[in-house]
Amino acid sequence: QVQLVESGGGLVQAGGSLRLSCAASGRTLSSYAMGWFRQAPGKEREFIAAINWSGGSTGYADSVKGRFTISRDNAKNTVYLQMNSLKPGDTAVYYCAAERSTLGYETRPTRYDYWGQGTQVTVSS
Repeated sequence: QVQLVESGGGLVQAGGSLRLSCAASGRTLSSYAMGWFRQAPGKEREFIAAINWSGGSTGYADSVKGRFTISRDNAKNTVYLQMNSLKPGDTAVYYCAAERSTLGYETRPTRYDYWGQGTQVTVSS
């Protein structure tokens, strides 16, 4: 069992930055690919970024490519999402998720095994 806790959300003006963290407990994350997703009111959960178990491979949604960066520190059992040049359209609850995989990573939320409770990100115009 893996417990995930997100932190770092908040209110920021458009153009600003936030860094989200996802801390894991229960098991080491080194056997898991990790993903970040978001969900805005009335919308489906959306893939944002993912990283394989070693950090050597990452992927991003087109909507955040070049603005967001996913990274991980397996020694700290933590995954990060650096968000720059934020836009009002980035407003959502952000979730981290863990996928049991030592290969690549998935972009489909149904492929992930564990989820955090989410952290709210609000970008004002």
